[in-house]
Amino acid sequence: MPSKLIVVSNRIPMGDSSSGGLVVALHDVLARSGGLWVGAHPDTGSDDRTLELVGSEPYRRLAFRLSETDLKNYYLGFSNSVLWPLCHRRGDLVDHQPGFEEAYRAVNRRIALRIAELADPEDLLWVHDYHLLPLAYELRSLGVRNRIGFFLHIPFPALGDLSMLANPENFAEWISHYNLLGLQTRGDVARCLEMYRADPRAEFLPSGCVRFRDRITTIRSFPIGIDVEGFRAGLLEGEDCPFAQEKPEALIIGVDRLDYTKGLLNRFRAFGRYLETRPEGTRPCFLQIAPPSREKVQAYQDITRELEEISGHINGAYAEIDWTPIRYIHRNVERKSLARLHNMAQACLVTSLADGMNLVAKEFVAAQDPGDPGVLILSRFAGAAEDMTEALQVNPYDVEDIAAAIRQALAMPKLERVARHRACMDVVEDTESSVWAKTFLKVLGKCPLSLTEKLLTPGKDSSGTEEAESDAEVHR
Repeated sequence: MPSKLIVVSNRIPMGDSSSGGLVVALHDVLARSGGLWVGAHPDTGSDDRTLELVGSEPYRRLAFRLSETDLKNYYLGFSNSVLWPLCHRRGDLVDHQPGFEEAYRAVNRRIALRIAELADPEDLLWVHDYHLLPLAYELRSLGVRNRIGFFLHIPFPALGDLSMLANPENFAEWISHYNLLGLQTRGDVARCLEMYRADPRAEFLPSGCVRFRDRITTIRSFPIGIDVEGFRAGLLEGEDCPFAQEKPEALIIGVDRLDYTKGLLNRFRAFGRYLETRPEGTRPCFLQIAPPSREKVQAYQDITRELEEISGHINGAYAEIDWTPIRYIHRNVERKSLARLHNMAQACLVTSLADGMNLVAKEFVAAQDPGDPGVLILSRFAGAAEDMTEALQVNPYDVEDIAAAIRQALAMPKLERVARHRACMDVVEDTESSVWAKTFLKVLGKCPLSLTEKLLTPGKDSSGTEEAESDAEVHR
């Protein structure tokens, strides 16, 4: 029986493949393999333990329901009040509560039981993100011996930060049950290897893999990208987008889910600082789109209030009858309008304090006119900065540095803008989402299943021939 791909993630696509992100990256490969996607249903409140069919074309989608208690302890609790701040260098926001980790492991155990019933022996399993770190551990305990890959979309935690977990030894144990651990950047790989070097249970093999007790894990970086053609289609569709008729003389854009990791407070302060020293008579507009998220978590309520206060203060100080310096939109904007908005902007601010990749940076670059592009201002702490070296890289903790970058971007000569954009666009094209997915699955399919299986030498396939350069680089 031909193998299929089983994707597992906290979120599941409920609409069509045009919804972007992970759906676009995996749509074609799932359709070809006759695969299925398992994820949480957006509606909560049910204690039903079965999987519900929510779509069957061109691949099956099966949803599990979370109860209100699961939502509180598994999702808002351990996932987003412990693991999320821990991985984003915000140990001060880690909130340990009784029952969080127990609920987290219980939900993963429940999902594993359902997947074990679905998986055929030759199927590939691909698990996504920090909500499901122990899933392979639970599957192995049920006797599942399939190749299982994991991709972490957020930064890998620093070794010192892991000690803030109640049971820090579990982290290395959980991920060692995956055959392939995919991370966003070479820096993430280095942090992961540092964790294993400090763990007496781990051993490094000549192949570049990590042996943990009786298991082998391959650790590689796979920088995630976007569907370039699909995103650029919005340039033709977004005719009714804001500013289409009334274009500001200088538009700076920011698009982020409202989160304390995105550096929004310093971004607003930096724009205010730029307004203090801008060329006389100029009236730039900063458009920040920041849809709400995790509104029940206190840290998110705090940043919402602070952003409203800062934007109100800046507009009160600088606005005129026919000019509003900051336009702050605290809700979703249709995806088809974003490409047009990016295309119209002279600069894009990405000021993440920590970020796995940040696809907004790649979307902005993809939306530009190559002959007259805008300028990407990019935090050096975003994963995208590792390869997009020709962006204007800034320290997101330094308000003056960001303000200076805004000044430089708006005054940059066209020749320099074109050269910087071309270099960034090369990165966007090389990491396109379809390439990312195919490369990950190709590597997963070659990972050793056990210590007795012949280990592949990096750079060679099972026949001993050199692999194509398009494969992800091996990081030891």
